[in-house]
Amino acid sequence: MSSTDALATDDIPKDVATDRYTEAISDLITAKQKGKPAPHAAEEEAPAGAVVGLMAALQESVQKAKPSRGESREHATVHELPKKTAAKKTTGKKAPTKRTPKRSA
Repeated sequence: MSSTDALATDDIPKDVATDRYTEAISDLITAKQKGKPAPHAAEEEAPAGAVVGLMAALQESVQKAKPSRGESREHATVHELPKKTAAKKTTGKKAPTKRTPKRSA
């Protein structure tokens, strides 16, 4: 008996082997053939519990992290950056390189 035979089973639970996509496509095709509106997928209910706003949680996390970085809770001040001087343009020509003559042996 090989290792794959040991792992094989004929008893696959139906909920695991259900192809929901193919079933949904089949239902859609049947509805279209009968001229009915497309059936909508049943939406799964969200688990019960506290709903946390993602943006609120992110803002709270940022506010808690600011003191550890040495930042105050006030808004940052904006300073104008100093103007940079333009770099001197070059012609793009390279100086000729000296070649050393090959020595014959």
